[in-house]
Amino acid sequence: MRPAGPRRSRRWRHSLRHSLRVRLIVVFVLLALAMTAVFLGGAQRAFSTGWRDAARPVVADYMDRIVAELGTPPDVARAQALVERLPISIRIEGPAVNWDSHPDRHRFGFGPRGDWLSRTTADGHRVSFGIGTLPWQREPQGIGWITLALLLALIALAYAYVRKLLRPLDDIRAGAERFGRGAFDTPIPLRRRDELGDLAQRINTMAHDIQAMLDAKRGLLLALSHELRSPLTRARLNAELLPATPEGAAERAALLRDLAEMRDLISDLLESERLASPHAALQREPVDLAALVREVVAEHPEGARVVAELAEGLPALALDRSRLKVLVRNLLDNALRHGADAAQPPRIALRGDDAGVELEVRDFGPGVAPAQLAHLTEPFYRTDGARQRATGGVGLGMYLCRLVAEAHGGRLAVRNAQPGLAVSVWLPGA
Repeated sequence: MRPAGPRRSRRWRHSLRHSLRVRLIVVFVLLALAMTAVFLGGAQRAFSTGWRDAARPVVADYMDRIVAELGTPPDVARAQALVERLPISIRIEGPAVNWDSHPDRHRFGFGPRGDWLSRTTADGHRVSFGIGTLPWQREPQGIGWITLALLLALIALAYAYVRKLLRPLDDIRAGAERFGRGAFDTPIPLRRRDELGDLAQRINTMAHDIQAMLDAKRGLLLALSHELRSPLTRARLNAELLPATPEGAAERAALLRDLAEMRDLISDLLESERLASPHAALQREPVDLAALVREVVAEHPEGARVVAELAEGLPALALDRSRLKVLVRNLLDNALRHGADAAQPPRIALRGDDAGVELEVRDFGPGVAPAQLAHLTEPFYRTDGARQRATGGVGLGMYLCRLVAEAHGGRLAVRNAQPGLAVSVWLPGA
């Protein structure tokens, strides 16, 4: 188990490097300490030069009076009474009397630099004076705790003020995260009219412009897709009505295949744009996911090659049946296409618990490069460099699967299974 001290030290260093609020507090505290040190140093310098020269005659006359009051030889009782009454210290050194009011302390005035605070009596006794116990030194603990409490209070007030001052940064960060997820409906709140408020306003304007641009792009894509469906349907119908001559059979089949791919592309584009919209509507109903997977596998032309490992007794989930069928079909197509030459057939597995159900489709083909894993669910991304349609479609299948999973509150993950590629979809329970 790691010691708590190093963990706290690492957290403090991390906060100091990455938190503007903490750095400002540290700057304020260091600035206050530096100003205090400069002020005290300057005040000490001023008192040690000008005020010492000005006060020396007065202090000298006062010391002469005290020495006279002590008598010859100096009376220790009188010296003790003076020390108790005044904040001074007295040291007496001589042939008859040797006494120190503060033997455990060194006071200013004892030693060569304090000779002007010393007097020699007629009988040879040397009386030295210094600063004794000051009033605030009699209760050092109370003053110390009060000073510490005041310092902590000032630091707390400074932290609260800086936190309030930088609160718009938290709003801007949260707003940037929302905008990055495509949620433009909640703008950044404008709390102040200073530079940070102006920055928040500019980011809101930028987000509004981005939303308008995305809506225009989505509307244009939907309109084009809708408009292309009608002439595509007519072209397919005319191609099917062509006379089936032996000479044109291959060309007719190729034309029908291209038209079918165009139809599927348009359908995928429409569906992906609907799911990418923040207002995507799902037709949810209780779905037995294991039965749905068996149905899709049975309907697939190459479904006999697929190995199904489906857990029994899974609870029915509230899902959009048609879109889940699209997800399972696309994952099967991908696994069958890339695992066609593998030694083992593709495998589809279904397992679940109280939290949800996980669907995994795996092939045993060559897999993909690790650098490409993060891009497989992006629209129009394909792993083959030549972008041949026969090897990977147009790159919308995995993107559409991710949108279907996210629309149901789930997630899609891709990993290299070594060998092959494994795609897992987690769907939350009720």
